[in-house]
Amino acid sequence: MNFKELRKDFPTLTQQGAPTYLDNACVTLKPQPVIDAIHHYYTEVPGCGGRSVHRYGTAVSKSVRDARVALGSFINAKDSNEVVFTRNATHSLNQVAHGLTWDKGDVVLTSDREHNSNLVPWLQLEKEQGIDHRVVTSNEDNSFNLEAFENACAEAGSKLRLVSMSHVGNLDGVTIPIKEVAKIAHDHGALVSVDGAQSMPHMKIDVQDLDVDFLSFSIHKMCGPSGMGGLWGKYEHLDGLRTIQSGGQTVISATYEEATWAKPPSRFEGGLGNFSGMMASGAAINYLSNIDMNQVHEHEIKLNRIMTDGVKDLPGLNIIGPQDPSKRGGICSILMESLPAHDVAILLDEAAGVMVRSGQHCVHSWFEHHGYNQGSLRASAYFYNTEEEVKRFVDTLSEIVHTLG
Repeated sequence: MNFKELRKDFPTLTQQGAPTYLDNACVTLKPQPVIDAIHHYYTEVPGCGGRSVHRYGTAVSKSVRDARVALGSFINAKDSNEVVFTRNATHSLNQVAHGLTWDKGDVVLTSDREHNSNLVPWLQLEKEQGIDHRVVTSNEDNSFNLEAFENACAEAGSKLRLVSMSHVGNLDGVTIPIKEVAKIAHDHGALVSVDGAQSMPHMKIDVQDLDVDFLSFSIHKMCGPSGMGGLWGKYEHLDGLRTIQSGGQTVISATYEEATWAKPPSRFEGGLGNFSGMMASGAAINYLSNIDMNQVHEHEIKLNRIMTDGVKDLPGLNIIGPQDPSKRGGICSILMESLPAHDVAILLDEAAGVMVRSGQHCVHSWFEHHGYNQGSLRASAYFYNTEEEVKRFVDTLSEIVHTLG
């Protein structure tokens, strides 16, 4: 695909003096169709979908339904009713964690590289409801240790209730073999919840092939609007969840004594919806559906190879994760021995208009465990980034390192 041609679809990138945006693991830029969808809602059909039957409400209801169908098709869901709109992956993961019914001593397994979204809810449940949260240690290079995972499942025995892991780590871009993980977990009678925030935007995802039970994701990382995410789940599992946001739309009837819950997805979409966000999410999914996600993945690896080759030998710098960029997708996360990551990020922006992320990337547990209190500098590419842009990042970072020592 001609990814350079697609840059024309992004107003931010067509402005004169547009910066080099390499913070895509945090949030991606928005193409014109997404912006148009938001504008269309507020200027032409600013109604309430799913409730009002006038022309505005009907138009919104249809657009939201179309967006849900498009999203279901994008991940090969059996039924679009398995797709729930949420605020972000954090909301989705919390819906799974607090929507299930737990017994004291139930075991939940996560990796040692989880975003706080897939760590803190389990710590909270461990303290409040007595579940047993256990961490599976990665290999030395942060790649997934399948043997350690199998051993952890065996040690948990009949108490193993859920395996919840990030498909791709936002810390380092490392992909875990989620299909194999799901099979092993299911063989031990456990459910599988996947944090797909970093995989959905960058590779082809087929939930039928992966055979997982829940998939959480952030649409704002997929060219969609801020404040939009999603949760997919096998319908029988969704139908067994309690909602963490009860109220309007979550019930089909209520008396002074009791309520009758609505079926998924309505049960989990309480309150007036972010209709402009849902409609724009549909536009984002339609946009991505016209792009070969396998080529996106290969393009990002090509860009990461340039970044890796350019910074791996710089003094005082170390790349987190495997040294082979093909095992880190589009993420190049760098530890710096003596230079403050935040200061370097500011210099990159001010000196060359290169935007990257600095800090602990909401993976505080990994940095604390390894004693890297300053965090790291993370450059993350997407399909609209170019070789010239990542070379600008490398050249500017090299100059900063050699100048500041």
